[in-house]
Amino acid sequence: MIEVAKLSKHFGSKLAVDNLSFTVEKGEVLGFLGPNGAGKSTTMRMVTGFIPPSAGDAKICGISMVENPAEAKTKIGYLPESAPLYNDMTVIGFLKFCAEVRKLKGSAKNDAVEKAIETCFLTGVAHQSIDTLSKGYRHRTCLAQTLLHDPEVLILDEPTDGLDPNQKYEVRQLIKRLGEEKAILFSTHILEEVEAACTRAVIVDRGRIVADGTPSELIAQSGSGSLTDLFRKVTTTDTAA
Repeated sequence: MIEVAKLSKHFGSKLAVDNLSFTVEKGEVLGFLGPNGAGKSTTMRMVTGFIPPSAGDAKICGISMVENPAEAKTKIGYLPESAPLYNDMTVIGFLKFCAEVRKLKGSAKNDAVEKAIETCFLTGVAHQSIDTLSKGYRHRTCLAQTLLHDPEVLILDEPTDGLDPNQKYEVRQLIKRLGEEKAILFSTHILEEVEAACTRAVIVDRGRIVADGTPSELIAQSGSGSLTDLFRKVTTTDTAA
């Protein structure tokens, strides 16, 4: 479903992503872990076609993002970091607007919006103005717009960032449930999310993959039974010389 092959990105003299390759299959939730500045968001933006790669390619359901980005993007539901919302809209109004952007019309649009509201538990705030929502509900609204066209692939950048523990639990459970039928790639720097929501995870550091495996495999690699210890072992700290 997602096939990343030798993906690299330069920003001037800085190499942000260095020859990354990985795959995500249907029914798989891949956690994309790494310290701040490791290249996670840059990778996500290339995989979704938001920015072009310096080298390599990403294929979505077999469609090249480099050669045929318009078609590839129709297969993706994308939740960017700090996703924008229109505060003067209601939740249902915003989702209907997003559905129209996805070229959904009539009963198909209404059905898609209703299903997204139900899936993301937004029924109680559907007619509420977005600027009155809590952060948790705002996150759910952002997530709901990724589901409107029933994409085969979900790409979520820091989907639980800034949420309280209860809100994080709800979003992780939703990701696990969606991952049963879709291919999901989501970035995070929160290690507990690996065991909570992922079937597999990769750790990146300075634009390269430094560990890859199921949660239990990664914990075993630590030698101490601690994913935190493995993370610290394979990544570079801000204070490193």
